[in-house]
Amino acid sequence: MKETDFDALHESATAFPRIGAGADMDRADATVIPFHRYTDFDRRWPVPGQGEVLVVPLGGLGRIGMNWTLYGHDGAWVLVDAGIAFPDQGVEGVDCVIPHPAFLAPIRDRLLALVVTHAHEDHIGAIDRLWPQGVDCPIWATPFATKMIARRLDEAGVLDKVTLNTYPVGGSFKIGPFGFRTIRMTHSIPEPVALAIDTDAGTVLHTGDWKFDPEPGIGQPTDIDALRKLGDEGVLAMLCDSTNAHKDMPISSEAQVRRAFDKLFATRKGQIAICCFATNVARVASAISAAEAAGRHVALAGRSMRNSEETARDLGMLDHVPVPLAEPAHLKGLDRDKVALICTGGQGEEKAALAKLARGERRFPPFGAGDTVVLSARIIPGNEEAVEKVVSKLRARGVEVLMGTDLMGGEPLHVSGHPGANELRDLYALVRPRIALPVHGTEMHLEAHARLARAAGCQSAIMAEEAEVIRLSEGGSRVLGRVTAPLLSLESDPSGDRVTYDPGKVLVAGQV
Repeated sequence: MKETDFDALHESATAFPRIGAGADMDRADATVIPFHRYTDFDRRWPVPGQGEVLVVPLGGLGRIGMNWTLYGHDGAWVLVDAGIAFPDQGVEGVDCVIPHPAFLAPIRDRLLALVVTHAHEDHIGAIDRLWPQGVDCPIWATPFATKMIARRLDEAGVLDKVTLNTYPVGGSFKIGPFGFRTIRMTHSIPEPVALAIDTDAGTVLHTGDWKFDPEPGIGQPTDIDALRKLGDEGVLAMLCDSTNAHKDMPISSEAQVRRAFDKLFATRKGQIAICCFATNVARVASAISAAEAAGRHVALAGRSMRNSEETARDLGMLDHVPVPLAEPAHLKGLDRDKVALICTGGQGEEKAALAKLARGERRFPPFGAGDTVVLSARIIPGNEEAVEKVVSKLRARGVEVLMGTDLMGGEPLHVSGHPGANELRDLYALVRPRIALPVHGTEMHLEAHARLARAAGCQSAIMAEEAEVIRLSEGGSRVLGRVTAPLLSLESDPSGDRVTYDPGKVLVAGQV
């Protein structure tokens, strides 16, 4: 646990001796947690009381990814999001990293639900690996996230064994002692929501990933009125996205990318491929519409891309967007100025569509001199080398490669889905939480966010570490200790498909 220039409402972990779980377990009063001590919890976790909310972030602190956050209140627990983190560059045979489900054993009979904020991999990627083998509780999600999760569970052959509940964006529901009010946000995916978690101890706002996009393309802008109303009612604490907290950024929108695509397709005569994240449905819709307006035929490449497009179309989100061709091979033989491809692989993944295109695999139209590929995405730190390998192959073929940082007609070919420091300040002015818990970022992002929150008027800004237990109450906030939370690294098979979690086999284990 680290502290950043804020009123000392919780005590430093280094101020008191750390008592191992083994010593506590030998005592008759082992379940009584002395309030002045930082404790390593093992087989027994503290039981959350009616006058407090316990928060245990299991990912997203010191890293981008693997977002799992537990909330405890009045004897019960809920989990918000269950995502994956990708392995470090160069780690062979490991598909992703997740918390080992065994760590939940002390609270499994009191874990009431998983509530999902949105359908990105770092928020839902562990669900089809762990439900119901390692974790078995009902899941609550928006319509888009529900359908995306259901597809994965169906492929894993366990859909009928998992309880899926759908809530509408902006809707409310109750789970045990927790009340949930969902607030419409904008992000690089349909239906992102923030969760206002109401308890007897106060309201905690869990923002999920967000930004203020005035023209998101799919869905409506952020519900500013709901955020202001929440702030007027009083917010005990806010767990908030820190991804760009270290810098001010111009307000950006998916509408800008659409204008850039319009200019691109109007000025290029060769074949064009747009590479973006599959779940960025608004970006995919912009690319399809811009290509069709220029008289091109469009195909999608990548299973995840097709799944996202089909899910959004089933929900009526793409009624205004032409239906693409079923396969990239259907583009072969067309005049080069009639070809448009939208594909996955912007992080340099060897088995993704863009890498296959760069290698010249036969199911894709051959790209060469006069053709253009756009990487309409931010390169995740650590993936630079993999991306450069793919880009180098394309350029060796004579393909013009445009990156997300490039402009077309003065408009960006990519915009971030996360808030800059200026947007964070605006959110704090609306919500006015007493306590800030920066999440979803590296240590540098978290420190910048903590400084910003303190300057915005928060009484305290807690920089916790993964697996630490944070107590929130009317009296303030304090880090009580940490739970034992080993990591589980899961492998992929030779074809790149996911290998389902085997509860009898720990492939690679580490410690959060």
